[in-house]
Amino acid sequence: MMLAIDGGEKVRTDPFPRRKLFGEEEKQAALALFDESIESGNAFGYGGPEEQAYERDFGDFMGGGYADLVNSGTTSLYVALGALELEVPGEVVVPPITDPGGVMPVALLNLVPVVSDAAPGTLNAGAEQIEAVLTEHTRAIVVAHIAGEPADMDPILELANARNLPVIEDCAQAHGAKYKGRTVGSLGTIGTFSTMSGKHHATGSQGGVVFVKDEDLHWRVKRFSDRGKPLNLDVGSNVRASLNMNGNDLAAAVGRVQLRKLGGIADRRRNAAEAIRDGIGHLQAVSMGRQVDGSECVYWFMRFHLDTSKLTVDKATFVKAIGAEGIPATVAYRHIPSEATWFKERKVFGNSDYPWGLPDYKGDRNATFPCPNAVEAAESHFTMPIHENYGEQEVTDIIAGLEKVEKAYLA
Repeated sequence: MMLAIDGGEKVRTDPFPRRKLFGEEEKQAALALFDESIESGNAFGYGGPEEQAYERDFGDFMGGGYADLVNSGTTSLYVALGALELEVPGEVVVPPITDPGGVMPVALLNLVPVVSDAAPGTLNAGAEQIEAVLTEHTRAIVVAHIAGEPADMDPILELANARNLPVIEDCAQAHGAKYKGRTVGSLGTIGTFSTMSGKHHATGSQGGVVFVKDEDLHWRVKRFSDRGKPLNLDVGSNVRASLNMNGNDLAAAVGRVQLRKLGGIADRRRNAAEAIRDGIGHLQAVSMGRQVDGSECVYWFMRFHLDTSKLTVDKATFVKAIGAEGIPATVAYRHIPSEATWFKERKVFGNSDYPWGLPDYKGDRNATFPCPNAVEAAESHFTMPIHENYGEQEVTDIIAGLEKVEKAYLA
């Protein structure tokens, strides 16, 4: 069968379904807040009944604990790190592949980001790779669960506990994912989440959540996210310098509706992705990316390994051919912090090279982080979008598209 890229018929001519994240329930929740405000004459703000209810609901979703709604996923990590009051100067281990917002807060708190490599065949850090970059200056470890695939947490937590290091789980792409039956974000010291509109559940256009199980740490989180206010303290003034990173009641009203949908969203994504995985099990060059045993992924996107040694073309050509069949795909998810301009040129605090240049910092100021495993994983995998509205036809078409292109290009 001739490939569409060569003039043949496409596997799929219809566009993939839109996600339609927000619906009538979210609209009514927002309108109810406005109606109440208009009737009472009082503007809604932050920290009110809706935000408190969302935080309780989120804590329940996580299996018990305390949540703080903030204004973005980036600030959720900033707040988590700030609440830990890590000693400066020092180092924080950061993920090998992540959004810039998953690393920049480290440098903005005058701590040196140290990039660990990925566990082979994955986009996530492994314990062995983290251990390789630990030093006497390490203050904390940030672990991201990229693409909704949990990192292998038990060995990481064992390593961190042995060194008395806090672990921050970046769950921006992994709402509701589980590792050996436990919800990610509840395993380490602190869990951080992005709730912007592209994520599994959202609190509007932007938002984030900081989750902890320890009540004392929760209050430290709350204080740091609100300019150091003396919350739950008998003190008459703000107790430390910080920023206003609060969420708000309107975001929370939307988020409460979304949170009730999250379990179903995660299940439908998982069902569709696993059906695709099962449907391509016979292919020779294409397979789903390796996942940690005992993990339940929630698939922010799908990751496919491509063995180009079995093909007559390179990965870019293969992915372009998939796209021509009407199946959206991206050549690589290569977001390695140490390759970013801001990181390499140390563009954090004006013309200084702080935090690397802090006079008291005794670590390796010129350390480089080539991350060969992360590079190999990025270059040997391609990605494909997925969401909870993918149904049987989408699954069938994706399988057919992958089959068709592989068959045409097998060596």
